[in-house]
Amino acid sequence: MGITQKRAAELLKKFGRRRVLVVGDLMLDRFVYGSVSRISPEAPVPVVKVVKEASMPGGASNVASNIRAMGGRAAVAGMVGKDAAGLELRWLLTHADVEVECAMLFAGAATIVKERIIAERQQVVRVDFERAVAWSPRQSEKFLAMLAIELGRADGVIIEDYGKGAVTQGVVDLILAVAGRRNIPVGLDPKDGHELNLRGITVATPNRREAFAIAGVIDPGAKEDPAADKALQKAGEILMEKWAAENLAITLGPQGMYLMSRGKAPRHLPTRAREVFDVSGAGDTVIAACVTALAAGAEFIESAELANIAAGVVVGKVGTASCTPEELLNHMRNSRK
Repeated sequence: MGITQKRAAELLKKFGRRRVLVVGDLMLDRFVYGSVSRISPEAPVPVVKVVKEASMPGGASNVASNIRAMGGRAAVAGMVGKDAAGLELRWLLTHADVEVECAMLFAGAATIVKERIIAERQQVVRVDFERAVAWSPRQSEKFLAMLAIELGRADGVIIEDYGKGAVTQGVVDLILAVAGRRNIPVGLDPKDGHELNLRGITVATPNRREAFAIAGVIDPGAKEDPAADKALQKAGEILMEKWAAENLAITLGPQGMYLMSRGKAPRHLPTRAREVFDVSGAGDTVIAACVTALAAGAEFIESAELANIAAGVVVGKVGTASCTPEELLNHMRNSRK
């Protein structure tokens, strides 16, 4: 089992003709990079001397950025605050050629910002800025109307649920109804603790912790061989039934992925990472690659293999990162040397 470089290249070429809509919680990621040479006299913490700062799309926005990086067309749907961070996020997305017509500016809300302090290629601390504000009925109605228009133009949809309020049952129902009529794939990056009726999705990509939490079973710990992990298989079976999903890809970090498809035996894909610096955003890369590949006509196993390789590229970078077609194909070539 293993996708060939030729087939991967064929699929990646088709990405540019596919438009994937990412629906979910839009965030701004900020990074402060520096060096550490001493401990603070005020508390037992490192003093980071700042060298540079950077901002990039985060949350559901990062999934859209990953789609664009791989050559696909991307659009986002969600709400951001009518504040400096929200305007910056919309500008960053527009600059990256991500469509933002359905990224509504929400008066009275604060855009979610996650700030990471990084020194010597290691994350020192993360600071989250967020304030929950309920949508008004009028705002929700307007968003659903705009979402319906965007869904009519999409070749695939990703539900990116961080549990911050953008993904509601009404949003999910609309997505599944339109996607069902148009026969386009729907991917889910789920959030444990946020119960919604998601029956009928094409693929879900929880990590191991999320899979066990959402399935409601205790994780006894990873086995050396995921293919022989009965607890993992049980959790997967529960999720397949819960979501009436066609496919499931449970990400396992250094152990790769555990795949399940309706009517087929489970499969294990070993990791394709050569070195790991930062896992930030790796899950976003997986769902982006998987759904865009499905929209491009890939079989599920092909889409999962592409996603696995892309994740292997991303974890070798520092910070919220993405993977280009060239990087993916180079990674495949180098892995086989």
